[in-house]
This record gives sequence, structure tokens and C-alpha cells, in this order.
Amino acid sequence: MARSNRAILVGLQRQGETAAEAQSLLNELHELVENLGVEIRGSLIARIREESPRHLVGSGKMEEISKLAHDKECGLVIFDDELTPAQQRNWEKDSLGLHAIDRQEVILDIFVSRAKTKEAVLQVELAKLQQQLPRLKRLWSHLDRQRGGGAMQRDAGETQMEMDQRKIRDKIAKVRRDLAAVVAQRATQRKQRQRIPLPTVSIVGYTNAGKSSLLNKLTGSDVLAVNQLFATLDPTTRRLALPSGRAMLLTDTVGFVRRLPHRLVEAFKATLEEAIQADYLIHVVDLSSPEREKHAQTTLQVLQEIGAGDRPIITVLNKADLVDEVVKSEAKSVHPGAILFSNVTGQGIPELLDLLESCAAERDKKVTLLLPHDQYALLAKLHAGATVLSSKSEDAGTRVEAIVPDRLQAQIQPWVVAQ
Repeated sequence: MARSNRAILVGLQRQGETAAEAQSLLNELHELVENLGVEIRGSLIARIREESPRHLVGSGKMEEISKLAHDKECGLVIFDDELTPAQQRNWEKDSLGLHAIDRQEVILDIFVSRAKTKEAVLQVELAKLQQQLPRLKRLWSHLDRQRGGGAMQRDAGETQMEMDQRKIRDKIAKVRRDLAAVVAQRATQRKQRQRIPLPTVSIVGYTNAGKSSLLNKLTGSDVLAVNQLFATLDPTTRRLALPSGRAMLLTDTVGFVRRLPHRLVEAFKATLEEAIQADYLIHVVDLSSPEREKHAQTTLQVLQEIGAGDRPIITVLNKADLVDEVVKSEAKSVHPGAILFSNVTGQGIPELLDLLESCAAERDKKVTLLLPHDQYALLAKLHAGATVLSSKSEDAGTRVEAIVPDRLQAQIQPWVVAQ
């Protein structure tokens, strides 16, 4: 394996942070980097009082990290905290060629590798361009200082910088236009779904918590469900038939992660719109993760950021088959009313379906209608958007027994004979 694909990881412990908090974030960085296929040959935590403008860490720690990387034949140093372009260049210059990157770049690279659809590709491209733009000015300022900053040189540098900035802004504008077209298409699809007025549920949670597996288990679908971070970047919607005969629409969404770059949250707002618009949310928590509470808090914080914090939430404690009773009891005390769930054993499926039934029932009414024969359009709408339990033609019209969502109840009211 080439040196450029071998890495040393560096976490930071600032004043006021505990060693456990720093180690937790470093462990997560380890998992993120593994998802890029990079071989990790060592890691350490640097305790700092203040950031060094040259290397982020002090010169002594920089030399220690550099020696460790060269001893381990690594070409990469990956920081859990954000590096400036100048710091990245200084690392390459002062460490005999080591390439330094940060957590945000790792997450962006994972998103690039996972993006399959046009929407996901555009969203990732937008995030990367937004990352480049503010870094460009710092780059040219750094080069200007290196040259000595003469007036003619500054004019030339500013002209080139302005040209580079304009190119990136033009690209951003084009990507946003392309993305707006995709968003409009998604809005059209959402309106089409709303014509079939079923309750909507979005499945949210930390990355790799088991959201896609839960969707597959409930609906019998085959959405990609693998043990890797950010396997799902695009929302996937499936119809769920409940035991009562009612139906709901379930949507799987992109997973969250701590220190998710704000530009990625912005770029993926179109995807996360499914969560904002949902009637209900299923929050999937990986019970087997030692960091489950921090992951749950991150998910709730992102939901607040995108405007979905007021949605009714059903909490599902997933992977219950992998933990003991003590962990289950502790988690239940933190999340009262949550459902212990396992895609492997089927634990929790009846309870979750019961809760979803209750959610659907809040909006629905079971009624008997006698529709005149000329109301064939309304009958077709009932078959599409309600749960028709029986339908029988009579002399006076068609007698229909159905579970009708609230969006259709005003339209059927003139022909209700029992409810």
C-alpha cells in the first residue's frame, strides 16, 4: 500500500474538555477514515491551550507527530479539527512532505464516494465548492506574504484571486441552478404523493444506526443496507401496509454525524426536506454504540437546525440483540417510551407497528358511504388514497366501507351514512 494511503490520526483535547470526550471524537474519526479505505497506523491526542497558527499544534507536538508518521511509513496526517490552507501547506513544508487533512475533508470525501444519483452528486459538489471559496483568499494572502507584498505583485495577485473566486462563484451558481431543478422535481413528486393522502414518516438518526435496515424490515423492500457510514445519501420512500389495512409512506434519510460540516447540512437541505415535511419521525438509535447518547443528541440538534425539531418522534433503540439487560434498562430510562428493536430477531416490530397504527388512526376515520353512481371519480380517489375495506354496488349507489384520511373527509362528508 502506498504511503499516501497510510495515516496517523490526531485528536485535540482543549482546555475544559475531558480526555474521554477527546478520545470519543478520535474513535469516530478512526471509523470515518476506515470508510475511505485508508490504513491507520497510529493515533494520538494532543493537549493544547490555544491553537498554533502555523500547525494547529505546537512545534514540539508537530515534530512528534511527524516522526511517528515517518517511522510508520505514512504519508497522511489526519486531524479531527479543521485545518486552514496555510496550516496544510506548512505541514507539507515542515514535515518533509506529509499531507495533512482534516475531519471535514474526510467527510466530504466519503460523501463523494457514496454519491450515486444526480441530486447527491450536485449536493456534494456544492459543498466542496463552498469549502474552496473562503480558503482561496487565505491562500492568496499567504502567497502575497511569501512574495514580499509589492504593489504590482499585490495587484496581480488580487486580479488572479478575483478571477479564481469568480470561477468558483460561477460554478456554485450553476450547481445551485441544477440543484434547484432537481429540488423542483422532488417537490412535484411530493405533491403527487400528497394527492394520495397517506401519513408520511421519515426515518432519521446517526449514520450507520440501522435506518435502511429498519425500512427494509418493515416494508419488505431492498434498500441498500450495509455496515458503513453514509451508505444512504438519497431519500428512499416505500409504502408500509399496516395490519389494520391502513397505509403510510416511510422515507429513509441521510445519516447525521458529529461535527457535520455546516456546508454539508446546507447542501443536503433538499434531501432533508423529507424530514421537515414528514408528519412523524422515527429516530433510530444504535443501542450497541457506547456513544449512543451523544449520537442521539447530535441527531436532535440537526433536526432543530433544519426546522424539523417540532415533529412528533418515535424513538427506536435498535440492535437490542447486541446488548445486555443493563444497557437496555439504562437506555429506556433515558428514552421513556422508546421501543427496543432488533432487525435480526424481530423484537419490537409489533410495538412499532402498533404505534404507527395509532399515528395513522389520529388522522383517519372508519366510515360507511353510499356514493351515487355518478361519483366514480371520488370512488377512484378513495381506492387510491384511503383504505377501502369493502365496496358493493346497490340500486341507490355504491356502498363503501373505508378508513379515510383527514384530507379526504370533507369531500366524502355528504355521503357518509355511518361512522
